Amino acid sequence: MALQLSTVNELLAGSVGGAAQVIVGQPLDTIKTRAQTAPAGMFVRIFDNDTIQKEGFFALYKGIASPLLGIAGVNSLLFAAYGASKRAISPFPELSIKEIAAAGAIAGAVNATLASPVEMFKVRMQGQYGDKTDKRLSAVAKEMWCEWGLRRGVMRGYWITLAREIPAYAGFYSAYEFTKRKFTQAYGPQLPVWALLASGSTGGIAYWLACYPLDVVKSRVQLRATPPSGTPVQYIAREFKAILVESGTAGLFRGLTPSLIRSIPAAASTFAAYEITREYLAELTGV
Repeated sequence: MALQLSTVNELLAGSVGGAAQVIVGQPLDTIKTRAQTAPAGMFVRIFDNDTIQKEGFFALYKGIASPLLGIAGVNSLLFAAYGASKRAISPFPELSIKEIAAAGAIAGAVNATLASPVEMFKVRMQGQYGDKTDKRLSAVAKEMWCEWGLRRGVMRGYWITLAREIPAYAGFYSAYEFTKRKFTQAYGPQLPVWALLASGSTGGIAYWLACYPLDVVKSRVQLRATPPSGTPVQYIAREFKAILVESGTAGLFRGLTPSLIRSIPAAASTFAAYEITREYLAELTGV
């Protein structure tokens, strides 16, 4: 019973943390996605508020409906899978950083199942530039389902999302836990909120540094008008090659700056909201 309550607490706290992440991080996520998928030479104009000037401030929140609607499921699954992975790896509560990284990698792999469609819809909404032909989320979802079905439409980009999530969350959780432990040594177990925010920011930066080229490939695959052909290895390799031909090695890192800037408040708010909610639920339920 205690184990079930613990999982429920992780699911609920993960939902709160996920909602905080989306609300705080969506504007820079939109800039990041457009930088990754825009034609060569367009990055500077986007980063210099071109989006706001042409489409208005709320264009930065394009695609927010998909992660906001799906974030409860995505982050609940992520944090619950992470908690379950830690318990499976070791019966002891204090895991090594290597074990934390392994648990994060497993959680990332599990999380990819829900993250893939949420990301796909978000990217396709962010890839609309304020034209009269722009579609609502419901229309995009219907189009992808009716024209391409589940595997090639709704779940497009699943394998590259899976490849991204494994190293990303290994880095995310290990960096967060390492930083949090250092603060705990200095300030004791009851950390101030700023220490949780700083630990979360470190985790967010590690997330992007561990996986960024894969995220660029994922965005391009998900935004294409037609599904990729061939095996996952073939189309991922083909997309990597296309990026290198178009923009060189720098193309694999387009949009990294807004991603890193975004990761600081977004990941900080995620972990702070998660930890505070988790502590509250632990006191409420005794687990």
